[in-house]
Amino acid sequence: MANVNWVTALIGGVLIGLSATLLLAFNGRIAGISGIVNGAIAFSKQEVWRWIFILGMLLGGILYEYGLASQPTPTATLTPWAMIIGGFLVGFGTRMGSGCTSGHGVCGLGRLSMRSLVAVITFMMTAILTVFVVRHLLQLSI
Repeated sequence: MANVNWVTALIGGVLIGLSATLLLAFNGRIAGISGIVNGAIAFSKQEVWRWIFILGMLLGGILYEYGLASQPTPTATLTPWAMIIGGFLVGFGTRMGSGCTSGHGVCGLGRLSMRSLVAVITFMMTAILTVFVVRHLLQLSI
């Protein structure tokens, strides 16, 4: 596993929390990414803020990768088909779970939402079970 600079991780977490707080304070909107992307597809003038938010996320990632990162970001070793299928499964899960991990974990828990607490516990238990099955029962090293 790559060495992780805890200061960089801390700054990233603070920026995520700050952006979610500012969006809620100034726009009255929750920074759940699946909801933002879903609403951006409407292409209405009232939804321009969603495109600005998405663009900011993309530009922030590019700025970090090509300007601020001290080491290259790890790359995926999965086939494109596996990533496409995984993307559709994530999309299905966000619709089924009434939001994505960022919406429930960052914004929902911050607002003391019981639904988000149940969702985050479900996400975490599923992740723990998946890692256990893949690493210990199937003995795969992904």
